[in-house]
Amino acid sequence: MRVLLSGGTGLIGRALCDQWRLQGHDLIVWSRTPEQVPALCGEGVRGVAQLEELGDIELDAVVNLAGAPIADRPWTRKRKALLWDSRIHLTERLVDWLGTLSHTPAVLVSGSAVGWYGDGGEHPLSEDCAPISNDFASQLCVAWEESAQRAESLGMRVVMVRTGLVLAGDGGFLQRLLPSFRLGLGARLGSGRQWMPWIHLQDEIALIDFLLQHPSASGPYNACAPQPVRNAEFTQALAGTLHRPAFLAVPAALLRLALGEMSGLLLGGQKALPERLQGEGFVFRFNDLQAALADLLD
Repeated sequence: MRVLLSGGTGLIGRALCDQWRLQGHDLIVWSRTPEQVPALCGEGVRGVAQLEELGDIELDAVVNLAGAPIADRPWTRKRKALLWDSRIHLTERLVDWLGTLSHTPAVLVSGSAVGWYGDGGEHPLSEDCAPISNDFASQLCVAWEESAQRAESLGMRVVMVRTGLVLAGDGGFLQRLLPSFRLGLGARLGSGRQWMPWIHLQDEIALIDFLLQHPSASGPYNACAPQPVRNAEFTQALAGTLHRPAFLAVPAALLRLALGEMSGLLLGGQKALPERLQGEGFVFRFNDLQAALADLLD
């Protein structure tokens, strides 16, 4: 296959490139730093700064994962604008460009997140649930998916991947937690009762490949392990894997004061369940959080 990726130099994109490159696929990454693509994504992967460089190319599939990190700094007005532009406006530009091609790709797999549902509280969330709350993260994901769905008018099959917290041995949010946890300073956030939908990077890559290859797959899919955990459980599991204590807690009021609106990402959560993936035959390799952490950290 010839596959175009946006966000190909990110955590998930690099892992996808590693797998598909070994399988012999022809990969092109749309990137702000195309000169870095071969080093980050593998020798033979082509980087382009502008889609127009590709001319009237014939593609088999498009994977759209681009988006500035949502949880690395408070949501100022400027930051919100960047988050919006890097997801919605970029996806709109991508779909507009796809409409100019003589040969329309068969499928668009587009990124999203379980934040689509907003803070779900105790509600079990399958793909047929409506958003529970209308916070900024939910608005962002709803608009992101709507932008991608425009490709259906071109005759493309469109899949939205609502990803949870991706666990990886190199990069991602887990790496930001490790320094404090290794010092025995791991702490639950607020009450610790909020749900944390998680997924091992290997399963994330496998399910994107699964959805790309299955011509009947379309619409939204929750990309998270079948067994979500609460924040307190995650904290204890990570500390236990590192053989460290975790007796501390960060008060909710302190998080709200320090992070403002973005604190909702940490104090809220989603009990998201991958019902559609499992119903269509996808088998997760890592269902249990302890086993996933042990695989990555032991």
